[in-house]
Amino acid sequence: MRVLFVHGAFVRDGAWWWQPTADVLARHGLRSSAVVLPSCEAEPRGDLHDDAAAVRALLDASDEPALLVGHSYGGLVITQAGNHSTVRRLVYVTSFLPDVGEALADFGGSEPPPWHVSHGDGTAGVREEFVRPLFAQDFDDATYAGAAARLTAQNETVFGQPVTQAAWRDVPATYLVCADDRATLPEAQRKQAARATDVVELPVAHHPFVTRPDLVAEVLQRTT
Repeated sequence: MRVLFVHGAFVRDGAWWWQPTADVLARHGLRSSAVVLPSCEAEPRGDLHDDAAAVRALLDASDEPALLVGHSYGGLVITQAGNHSTVRRLVYVTSFLPDVGEALADFGGSEPPPWHVSHGDGTAGVREEFVRPLFAQDFDDATYAGAAARLTAQNETVFGQPVTQAAWRDVPATYLVCADDRATLPEAQRKQAARATDVVELPVAHHPFVTRPDLVAEVLQRTT
């Protein structure tokens, strides 16, 4: 079994974010890799369908069974891409779990959240002054510095694009509720989680795969 990680919005270098959990999994014999999302890293910026195509390209590279893990925005990507012959389970981490026809924007309010900034060039980002208190309150200084260096603009189109496939309708799905998350509130997560096959709730913040890799790896090992 291999594990494929899909990161959330407004960041690049997915391998850095997932590395702590990847290290724990490796000690237990599980191979993993992180997808590079064109909407965050390519020029010109890709959209949701390009991100999903990047996931499918990695899945196509091997016939080994796969566990597909999406964080936050990454939940849309794995929902779109997860109907693949090698995928045995989807894992959503404090994520969005849309049905066909639903977009990320459908889960928000009528106005963008205060941490969201539109750059006027077709991309958007997160205001850094909100990152630590909302998204990374449990990061130490060195880890936060690494995270802040990997903030990036993302193609704004992805937030209004509805998914055209809902892989969780055909593939078993586990939802990891992060009960100490200040960015995606636990009650919102629990509504999303109602669509999953099973739910695990942990007392962790928005990026548990960075700060509590032991707990995340334990959940992933149980689902393989």
